Amino acid sequence: MNEGASTSNNSILQETQDFSLVLGGPLFQLLRRSHLSGDTLELIRQRIVVIALLAWLPLLALAALEGQALGGRAAIPFLLDVDVHVRFLVTLPLLIVAELVVHQRMRLVVSQFLERNLIPASALPRFDAAIASAFRLRNSVLAEVLLIAFVYIIGVLLLWRHYVALTTITWYAMPTAEGLKLSVTGLWYAYVSLPIFQFLLVRWYYRIFIWIRFLWQVSRIQLSLIPTHPDRVGGLGFLPNAVFAFMPLAVAHGALLAGLIANRIFYVGAALPDFKIEISVLAVFLLCLVLGPLLVFSPQLAQAKRIGNREYGALAERYVREFDAKWLRGGAPADAPLVGSSDIQSLADLANSFEVVRTMQIAPITRDALIRLVVATLAPVVPLALTMMPLEELLRKLLGILF
Repeated sequence: MNEGASTSNNSILQETQDFSLVLGGPLFQLLRRSHLSGDTLELIRQRIVVIALLAWLPLLALAALEGQALGGRAAIPFLLDVDVHVRFLVTLPLLIVAELVVHQRMRLVVSQFLERNLIPASALPRFDAAIASAFRLRNSVLAEVLLIAFVYIIGVLLLWRHYVALTTITWYAMPTAEGLKLSVTGLWYAYVSLPIFQFLLVRWYYRIFIWIRFLWQVSRIQLSLIPTHPDRVGGLGFLPNAVFAFMPLAVAHGALLAGLIANRIFYVGAALPDFKIEISVLAVFLLCLVLGPLLVFSPQLAQAKRIGNREYGALAERYVREFDAKWLRGGAPADAPLVGSSDIQSLADLANSFEVVRTMQIAPITRDALIRLVVATLAPVVPLALTMMPLEELLRKLLGILF
């Protein structure tokens, strides 16, 4: 019986080591067959070059043919459109790089549930089922078909046309009473380039949904949390490491917003402070998207803290009473040496353990992870501060603050 349980445990451990949010789905299989990806996302440079150029290079060629590359009637020629270049030459490659980073880091995070003995033997089948369910969703053909439909119906026809596209003459469209009239370049932009980008983006949201669902299913298992664990989250201190896997995704979102803001600053007369709400919303959105899912473990952590405070409080009470009776009430032999006694060290160790339990957190979120995520999100927006004042003046003010 024990041998069978050990075999099952080893099998599940292997699955956690192979856990990946990105190694699956029709697009991944297509990239493998076209030799743009290996079994574990090799050939990342080839993928970036081919996909980015498929989205961006035809726009350059068509805009040049229509005379809208650097001149023409457009208020925003193609080569001066900051948003389009950031979107396809910065953000899109970051979305591809994020796949490799998440694949490499997430496996190490998930395997920790077993390596740290957080999953009781009786709950291993449920943990295995959660992994299998995540794999089924990741590999779903229907899911990617629905994402493509969402991109064209909602992403392009609704959101982009009515809320994102600039209402001025651009290299891709001319505003009319009936709405935007797309040029030939605009048709490729709207129905090829944008859908490629938006599909890669919303597919990331779908993957994060799979991750959130997996964490929620694991949080329904009664985990074997240790209140005295030095990470002060019962042994779940590895979970904030998942945040670092999503850093390229955070930078990609920041770059996308920076491109949108830059166009409106350069060509619509807006100023950076006009977008403080959008910048704040993006930071909060990514905090909720990446860190929020970890809160599903808060109920169990709170319960473990309550139990730990009660049990270790009772243990401390019993020990200190015996210590008091022995060393202060004459309970110790007359010739018992106080100096060098292990009782003093044990009392200090017990106090340290009780302090760990008392300061145990009920959310596996660290300040370092939170700060890094915010910095990664806002870093691409920071250079736009140069639109408010010259670099020399900005540096002078910064030096004045520092010195």
